[in-house]
Amino acid sequence: MIEGMSGDNKQIVVVATRNMGKVREFRHALAPFGKEVHSLHEYPDAPEVVEDGSTFSENAFKKAKEIGDFLNLPVLADDSGLCVDLLDDAPGIYSARYAGEHGDDSANNAKLLNELMRLRQGDDTEQPLLSAARFVCALVLYDPATGRSLESEGEVEGWITSETAGAGGFGYDPLFYVPQFERTMAELSVEEKQSISHRGAALTRLIAKLH
Repeated sequence: MIEGMSGDNKQIVVVATRNMGKVREFRHALAPFGKEVHSLHEYPDAPEVVEDGSTFSENAFKKAKEIGDFLNLPVLADDSGLCVDLLDDAPGIYSARYAGEHGDDSANNAKLLNELMRLRQGDDTEQPLLSAARFVCALVLYDPATGRSLESEGEVEGWITSETAGAGGFGYDPLFYVPQFERTMAELSVEEKQSISHRGAALTRLIAKLH
């Protein structure tokens, strides 16, 4: 247990991201614990961490520790991405910068579709589901006061669709079809997404360790 993270005391937890879609999900999950969730938008001097790890968990730990030590606050960091079967698990840890510029969702989605369509050239069937895929998330909660950390992982399986659908979510959500709901991730409510998503699964496992 990380000291101070399981009690009822009000405490700031910094989510190591400027992606407000992720921040909303973390705030929703941590609300029952009475934690005040901040994002890096509130700490403009926080360092830009070079994500040069070879796995999701390595990148998450590096972000949590470097930012936590700099701010002297507990930091929750994630590294997550999309692993597509037909692309040999690409884009993987490069998901956020698949098309070149970090965080350009439209360009990343367009490149993903182009790569899959190229592989399926000559396929006469009109197949709306292009490839099996999974979202993977690694979470690390680091407390600089103790030097201790908690880690968890989660994933969700689905399919990449041939067209985007839905205005919610972010990243590859508009292309990620969830068979359980027969909709893309971007068409789900926050509660629905949280119940099955890779980030939701990782958060559930991490929160269980806070008790």
